Amino acid sequence: MNKETLKNLIANGENSGVEFKRDNIRPEKLAKEVVALANLQGGYIFLGVDDDGTVVGVTRSNLNEWIGDTVFGRYVHPTILPYFEDVVMDDGKRVTVITIGKEGCKPYVVRHNDTESAYVRIGSVSRLATREQLLRLGASSGLVHTEIMPVYRTGFDSLDMVRLRNYIQDILKDPDVPYSDEEWITRLKALGFMTDGVDGQAVCTIAGLVLFGINPRQVLKQAGMRLMFFDSYDKEYQAKLDKVIDAPMLGRFKVGKAGKTLIDGGLIEKTLDLIEPFVTIEPNEIDDNFRREKLWLYPYEAIRELLINALVHREWSSFVDVEMSGYIDRLEITSPGSLPNSMTIEKMLAGQRSSRNNIIVEVLRDYGYVDARGMGVRTKVIPSLKQNGTTPVFEATDDYVKSIVAKTKSKDIKIAEDSAGYRDRNVDKNNETQKEMYAGNKDVTQELYQPLETVDNETKERRKKLSKTSKKILTICKGNSSITIVELSEIIGISTRSVERNIQKLRNSGLLVRIGGRKKGSWEVIDE
Repeated sequence: MNKETLKNLIANGENSGVEFKRDNIRPEKLAKEVVALANLQGGYIFLGVDDDGTVVGVTRSNLNEWIGDTVFGRYVHPTILPYFEDVVMDDGKRVTVITIGKEGCKPYVVRHNDTESAYVRIGSVSRLATREQLLRLGASSGLVHTEIMPVYRTGFDSLDMVRLRNYIQDILKDPDVPYSDEEWITRLKALGFMTDGVDGQAVCTIAGLVLFGINPRQVLKQAGMRLMFFDSYDKEYQAKLDKVIDAPMLGRFKVGKAGKTLIDGGLIEKTLDLIEPFVTIEPNEIDDNFRREKLWLYPYEAIRELLINALVHREWSSFVDVEMSGYIDRLEITSPGSLPNSMTIEKMLAGQRSSRNNIIVEVLRDYGYVDARGMGVRTKVIPSLKQNGTTPVFEATDDYVKSIVAKTKSKDIKIAEDSAGYRDRNVDKNNETQKEMYAGNKDVTQELYQPLETVDNETKERRKKLSKTSKKILTICKGNSSITIVELSEIIGISTRSVERNIQKLRNSGLLVRIGGRKKGSWEVIDE
């Protein structure tokens, strides 16, 4: 780190990735700051800087040995290899910079007085980790396998025996199928589907319940699938579909010489069946065989693979469902929890594999839900989307991994939508008129949509009655389609709330439409 960079970081003050300390700090106190940064995203500790940002310099003569052998060697666990360097300031005072990277063996703890304490960074403060935070840290690093945790208030009768027998006998082709309840429980414990509870009674594990459970969401609230579809570019109160599915993850199959035939769908099949009307379109015209060919707005193979990935690799310590949200121009699938271990989006796209829930992955692989090579994103999702003129977008945070798929760029889709009169409709409160707004049929990476050829008379009348502020917003948006609400507020000289109210009126009138989301979207002014 050079001197100018250090000066800038000190000037910005302490935050979630920067900590100031004098070098006379006790070793266990410094270890606390190291552990807290390592349990977040890493950062810097500046030794020789006071809390107020004053550079006092380091005075300890054996500082490097003390940091490496005492602080990191004795108090920090698991082992972190320290990287530190000295930076000499203009006045000759020396600051030691300790750099903590994005470590992969979380949770890190301070070992002191025969106890182990984990800390997390919240703003500029390091605090003891809660039980839930510890669980999530362990799950994110792969050291804690939440899928084998017991689910209390469950038992042998919580599992669907028809599906279990189907798995053992037909999928695994195991000739030794358990006969009695005791034999079944013994086998299920060995497979990781059940475990001993606190009272010695066998209970389901998370893996066993979500794979084979009867209504698993009744006792495990995050075991379902949340579906929401909107006639808009963002979430709104009125949804075309808002439903939570509660079902075991696996379907039941008849296995014969011709292969597997689905008898009873599980969570994956039920989800795909339920969303089909919202991700397909049927044109008015019929083909030569007097049939209407159903067209998928998103490649089926890509949706299925991303859905399975979201369910299989989710973090079970997070108490929310996997969520699929559909909008006019895109489909979003959100899986709770960060990427497992040291996985990144770049590594995932390159084909690197890292599994958080090994039991669930292996069972789905037995059924054929999961690619045997574990490279579904690289070999299925990306090629199928590329063939349809789109590419997936992935977002990864500490709380979720989101996959975003834009609507297929296809002439057939556009023709089908036009022939079917596809429009984003907005009915007024009195249900007296129905205004055709913008027909959003391209994804956010495309050029601005072409406006509708005609604007109804009511919309023309509303254009004449616009306020000066609304007219200014239309003029500015027409010249700069990517302008933000904050920028509009600054240019016009009104509050952001006033800008939002005017924009809502313009959108309701069919004069302004939003293409894409808040961050990557743009505005389109509908001209006469």
